[in-house]
This record gives sequence, structure tokens and C-alpha cells, in this order.
Amino acid sequence: MRLTQLLSLYALALAPAASGCSGQASQPDLVVSSDPQLAAIAADLLPNLAERAGMDLSDPVRLETRSREELVNYLSVKLDEDLPEAEATARRDVYALLGLVEPDLDLRNLLLDLYTEQVAGFYDPDSTALFVLADQPKAAVEALLLHELVHAVQDQNVRLDELTNPDLGNDQVTAAQAAIEGHATLVMFEYLAEQVAGSRINLSQIPDFESQVRPALSGMEEQFPALEGAPRIIRESLLFPYLEGAVFVQRLWADGERHNPLGPMMPSSTEQVVHPDAEGAIGLTIVVDEGKVVLQDGLGAFELQVFLEEVLDIPGGTAGEGEAGTLAAMWDGDTYVLIESADGDRHLVWVVVWSDGEGHEVFAQRIESHTDSWGAAVSVDRIVLEGRSATVLKIGGSVNATVEAVATGL
Repeated sequence: MRLTQLLSLYALALAPAASGCSGQASQPDLVVSSDPQLAAIAADLLPNLAERAGMDLSDPVRLETRSREELVNYLSVKLDEDLPEAEATARRDVYALLGLVEPDLDLRNLLLDLYTEQVAGFYDPDSTALFVLADQPKAAVEALLLHELVHAVQDQNVRLDELTNPDLGNDQVTAAQAAIEGHATLVMFEYLAEQVAGSRINLSQIPDFESQVRPALSGMEEQFPALEGAPRIIRESLLFPYLEGAVFVQRLWADGERHNPLGPMMPSSTEQVVHPDAEGAIGLTIVVDEGKVVLQDGLGAFELQVFLEEVLDIPGGTAGEGEAGTLAAMWDGDTYVLIESADGDRHLVWVVVWSDGEGHEVFAQRIESHTDSWGAAVSVDRIVLEGRSATVLKIGGSVNATVEAVATGL
């Protein structure tokens, strides 16, 4: 579920307090800030982090402190910009019809609760500035900066706001966020591991990295009540970029080269985050001959797996694993349209394309055996697109819809 533009709020939960700066001579000219002490901490960290990130540091980073009230107000404004009330309601309705959230969920208030309970600072691509909470102790600020300064370096090498442009669609934006957040998370972990070990460490060469990082990141839910109490689809969507993104970048660097995860090797779908060798998805559009199209987007392979586990009771677990992960790996593209009829009722048409015909058969059978899991009446059909089986799922009423493959840059 694409929730908001890039907001990195988890650094303090993701890592223990930093054990000290790199020990390099302070370079205040690397940072522009009204807080000299904060500028000195950041300037000491920046060269090391940029080197680990495999990116050039070309310009000073703007860094400022803000009160909690100012940060919360800022998040409220960003939420208004990125997720207006009408879109929030539409996205809630889609996931409610799919059986993933309750139909009366107040999505905007939930997101604001999630962000404000965790906010300690973030990098804002719009203003190319990094903001941190003013009342944080020094050790906490260092831990936060280890993650957020990587975003500042990233933004000097690529346009983060372009990579996460909502017009790209939910799945592609989530994949981009995974590359962005995974990159920053891996660099942060590597720095902290080296501080503990007292010697140079290259996490890209750790063979059991996944088994170590997953428990560390998965345990975040217990630290934040709002996150722990949120519907699973929201929890998983918020955590995916950090967890699976870190694993993706670690695999990308396994050959010893610090490849740019935001360049040509950046994943274009969540399937490619989990399965880097996966091919690009089929672009789809749905045309309806009646009713008003309120929203058109897609779930992607990752959210499909959550759906398979949560609604259809297919065994799964970690992204790409279990029976649900195997079925989600057959995903070759999807899209949905939320339609409002003349009487004000909302209906959903969802199309999933499969790389293997077995995908449709298993999916359709499970849907038909779980007719009580949905937010409305359900029908399921099979069509063929680009020589591949596709499932057409209609929820909430019969709608005449035409599905077409479209050109895509994926």
C-alpha cells in the first residue's frame, strides 16, 4: 500500500545508539546548520557514510533541528499533500473489499499515529534538508544520522522524489523505496558493526546476513504500539523497504562492488526486490463502460503474498517463502480499478497475470473456497493476456470491464 512520499522514521528502532563518531577530523563545511554541535557530528560522519554507500558527496547537507510539535505539524502537512482525504478513502475501500482492512478504518489518522509515535527525524527530498528532533540525546542523534545522512547523499546522486513519484504506481514506488531504505539501512548496520568490532567489516560478504538482519528489523513492531496494532497489510508495507531492501542491497554487493542500487540495477517491482532475477511485469489497464473510476493502481507481488496469507489462508512467512511465496513468485503484473456506481456503491475489478497457468488455477480455487473472506460478493474468471493466464476478480457487483496490456518501461 503506497502510503506517503519517502519519510524515514525508523533509524532509532533499527539500530542501537552509535558508539561514537568515526574519529576523522571534523569538516563543518560539509554541513549547513544553525546548530554547530549537530553540524560537527554530521560532518564527521558524512565522508565515511558516502564511501560506504558507494556514492559521491558533492554538496553540503542542510541539517536543522525542530521541536516535536513542528515535526508533527510537518508530517500532517505532508500527509495532506501525499494522501488527500479522497484518495485515503479510496485506498481504504480497495483493501476493505479485498478483506485486508476493516471498512471503517480511518487510514489517515492511523498513518499519522504511526508516524508521530516514531518520528525522531527524516530527510525531506522536497526541501533537500534533514530534520532531527531537538530534544534527542547525542547518542540517539548519531544513530539517526547514520541512516538519514545516507538519504542526503543519495539525493545528491539521484532525484529521490522522482524515484518515488506516486504516478509510477504502488508496486514500483515500493520497490524504489526498498532500494532507497535498504541502501541506507545496510550502510548504517555496517558502520555500527564496525564500531562494535573495532575493525573493518564488509556486510556484503557475510553469508548469513539475512538470518541476522530479519530478527533485528522484524522486532520493531513490539516497540511501537500503533505499528503493532495496525492491520497486517499496513505493518508489512511499512517494514518491507527496510527489511527486504537491506537484503536486496546486500545481495547486490555480494560480488565485492558497491553497485548503485538506485541506478540501472534498481528493482522495478517488489518481485525483483525479493527475486532479483525476475523479469519485468506486464503493464495493464482496465477499461469499464459504466460507473466512475475512483482509483486505478496495483498490489504487486509482495502485497499479493500478504493477501494470499491473510485472506486466503495460504501458508507463507518471509517474503518469497512458503506456499504463498511460491505462488506470489508467479506474479507477472496486476492492476485494479475501484469503481463507483450511480447509486454510490463501490466495486472492485482486480486482474492478476501469472507466468505459469498453475498460478491462476490455484488462485481461483482458493478464492472460491473463501467466499466469506471478502467485503462484498465475488466472481472470478480467467482470460489470456500476452499468452499468459490472468485472473479477473470482481468484488461488489458485476461490472463490464476490458483488460488490455500496455507498454511499460519495467
